[in-house]
Amino acid sequence: MNSSKSPGLAGFGILKNTTCHTEKKISVFFSIIFMTVGILSNSLAIAILMKAYQRFRQKSKASFLLLASGLVITDLFGHLINGAIAVFVYASDKDWIRFNQSNILCSVFGICMVFFGLCPLFLGSVMAVERCIGVTKPIFHSTKMTSKHVKMMLTMVCLFAVLIALLPILRFRAYQIQASRTWCFYKTEHVEDWEDRFYLLLFSCLGLLALAISFLCNAVTGITLLRVKFKSQQRQGRSHHFEMIIQLLAIMCVSCICWSPFLVSMARIGINASHSKENCETILFALRMATWNQILDPWVYILLRKAVLKNLYKITRGCCGTHIINLHMWELSSIKNSLKVAAISESPVSSKQINLQPLSSTGQ
Repeated sequence: MNSSKSPGLAGFGILKNTTCHTEKKISVFFSIIFMTVGILSNSLAIAILMKAYQRFRQKSKASFLLLASGLVITDLFGHLINGAIAVFVYASDKDWIRFNQSNILCSVFGICMVFFGLCPLFLGSVMAVERCIGVTKPIFHSTKMTSKHVKMMLTMVCLFAVLIALLPILRFRAYQIQASRTWCFYKTEHVEDWEDRFYLLLFSCLGLLALAISFLCNAVTGITLLRVKFKSQQRQGRSHHFEMIIQLLAIMCVSCICWSPFLVSMARIGINASHSKENCETILFALRMATWNQILDPWVYILLRKAVLKNLYKITRGCCGTHIINLHMWELSSIKNSLKVAAISESPVSSKQINLQPLSSTGQ
C-alpha cells in the first residue's frame, strides 16, 4: 500500500505488525499530567508577561515582552491542541481505522506537531537576535525595533511555520501515523522517496539552524556585555542586560537539550532513508523530550526572578568568595530589570552623562 499517495488510508499499513507498544494507562496518565502542567505553567507565564507589558509600553521594553509572550502563547496552544489529540487517541485505544477514515485527524495532528515544534524554536532565535541588536546597536534598535515591527516579525515567523507545516498537504503528501500509533508526523519508516526525505531534512535543518542562531547571537551579546563591564565603571543598567541574557541562555539551553535528540533523529532518517537505524522507541523517547521544552520554557520567566537569582548569587558568592554582581542594582523583578536596560542604554541623555563622566574625573 502506497500510503503517501492514498490520503484516505494514509499510514494504516503501519498499524499491522508493529513492535512499538506503549502502556495505555501509564501513557494516558502522563499525557494528562504533562498537558495540565504545561497549560498551567504557560498560563501563569502569560499573566506575568502581559501584566508587565501593560506597565511598560516603551519601544525597547515592549519588543522583548511581545516576543516572550508570543513564545509562551505558542507553547500554551501547543499543549492544549496536541495534548488534547494525544489524550483522545490513547482513550480511543489508538484505533485509528475507526475514527480516522478520511485521515483528517492525522493531518491536523501532523500539522500541529510541525508548527508547534518549529515556531518556538524560531521565536527563540528571533529573541536572541533582538537582544543582540539591542546590545550592539542600541540606536538602530530604538528606531527600528518598535512594537509594530515586532508584531510584524511575529506574524512572519508564524506564517513561515504554517507554510512548512502545510507543505506536505499542498503537495498531496499525507501525514503518516507513526509506529507507536500515538502521533502523526512525516513518514519515518521505509523512507525511500526523495520528497519524504526532503521534509524530514527540512524540519531538522530549520530547527538546528534556529538553535545555532540563538547560540551565536547570545554568545556575541554575552561577550559584548562582559567587555563593557570590564572596561567601564558605569554599571547602572548593565546588570539588567545580564538578567535578560540569563533568561535567553536558559531558553536556549532548554531548547537544545529537549529538541536536539528529536532533530538529530529526523536528520538521520532523512539522510539514511530506509537504512536508518532509528527505531520506534528511540524516536518516541526523543519526542517526549521535545514536549518538555513547552513545559520548561514558561518556568524561565516564572523562576528567574529577583528572589531566585538573589539566592543563586549568595550560593555562588559563598562558593567563590567574591562579589560578582551588585545586588543593590536589582529592582522589583527580573522582568522589570531586563526591560529597564534598553531605555537606559538608548537614552541620549544617559549616553551623554556616561561620556562626560570620565572627562570630569580628569579635570577637563
